[in-house]
Amino acid sequence: MMLNSKSIGNKIAEARKKTNLSQAELAQQVSISPQAVGKWERGESMPDIMTLNRLAEILAVDLNYFSESFHRDQIDHTDREPKDQQIYLTEPVSKSENQVGRSWDMSKGNWENADFSGLKNLKEQFSSSNIKNCKFTNADLSGLILGKNNIELCDFSSSDLTNSKIQSSNLLKNQFNRCSFIDADFSRSNIGKCNFSDADFTGARFDTGCFESNEMTNAVLKHTSFKNMGISDVIFEGIIEDCHFEGCGFYKVKFQGATILNTFFKYNSKFKKVEFSDCKVDRLTYAFLKNNEANLTGITLLEESAY
Repeated sequence: MMLNSKSIGNKIAEARKKTNLSQAELAQQVSISPQAVGKWERGESMPDIMTLNRLAEILAVDLNYFSESFHRDQIDHTDREPKDQQIYLTEPVSKSENQVGRSWDMSKGNWENADFSGLKNLKEQFSSSNIKNCKFTNADLSGLILGKNNIELCDFSSSDLTNSKIQSSNLLKNQFNRCSFIDADFSRSNIGKCNFSDADFTGARFDTGCFESNEMTNAVLKHTSFKNMGISDVIFEGIIEDCHFEGCGFYKVKFQGATILNTFFKYNSKFKKVEFSDCKVDRLTYAFLKNNEANLTGITLLEESAY
């Protein structure tokens, strides 16, 4: 769905006039000032997604009406639809035959400075999109597919990305602190300078990409796999359990104060330069590290009773 402030402003003005509402009356129903409505209609600013959802309800239009690809002849304001047939982002929509063309398609968009905070049940794809400076805080993005995207300077803090698929995408300088990435799939993606503090990567898979200069403080790594990844300028800490590092290239990587249990290391390049500081490992992990020619300085072997 392509969004343009001038186009949206024109459509708000057109729909408002057809429903015989003044700017002041519309502003009152949306709980904003009439001046803000005026700025929307002049294209000087743009409502966020939640406000667009509310406007669609008030103006009796389909939410996709605000898209640039939506044709004017697709909407009739004279016959208002029942409220329960209108489309809302926060509720699942069944795709019956009489709802063709109503799906909320987020793909091929240029999303900038949009606020998606708190959205629920957002199952559609964000494919081939440029997403910059957007907010997704406390959003339910479980099962979401992010394919061929450029995602930069966005805030996903405390969002649920369980079972999400982040494929062939560039992620740069995003906030993912306290996010759930349980069973998420990162493939063919470049991930750099992101904050993953307190994120849960249980069961997550990283395959064929770059993982560079990311903050991993208190991140949960359990049943997490890194395969064919370029990993650089990253510090791993905390408990690392039942994880898998295979075919990865390491540069300026440090395991610091980590307890590493039942974790597999194989065919990793430049692994001799990986630094281990105050780390504790079990016997199996120690064997994998030794076989991968790791520098074992800074590693203490745990007694079996300790794990």
